[in-house]
Amino acid sequence: MAKPPSSRKKSTFTASSDSTLPDSSTNKDTSQEENPASATITVTAVEIPELTDQEQSDRLHLERQVEKAFYLAGKALTQLRDRKLYRSTHKTFEEYCRERFGFERRYPYRLMESTVVVDNLMKMCPNCYIHHSAHNV
Repeated sequence: MAKPPSSRKKSTFTASSDSTLPDSSTNKDTSQEENPASATITVTAVEIPELTDQEQSDRLHLERQVEKAFYLAGKALTQLRDRKLYRSTHKTFEEYCRERFGFERRYPYRLMESTVVVDNLMKMCPNCYIHHSAHNV
């Protein structure tokens, strides 16, 4: 089966028995020819300003809200599962989570497991950052 022609230009060297080629052709500068192995890329630098004190404070506040949300979601899911509060509409907790929240099977369990980890860390280190961020809702 014949190979389809390549659309990429390739630099090839073929020996020729034609002695009419000028001597300068053998010393031709090929650095300007297309060579994928030696491409030149121009990158424009973009200055990214440092965060202001207010922006740093806002970021920290928002990060803590996300942490709290995961913690609170895990706690709520644990209650929903343990108390079977889904039973009037769904046969299983997994079905409930999928239809109600769009969660894949493992996701609610990961959230619930993470709350156990946070609770254990809070017991071990009551003055730690995570203690304050998880409970100061």
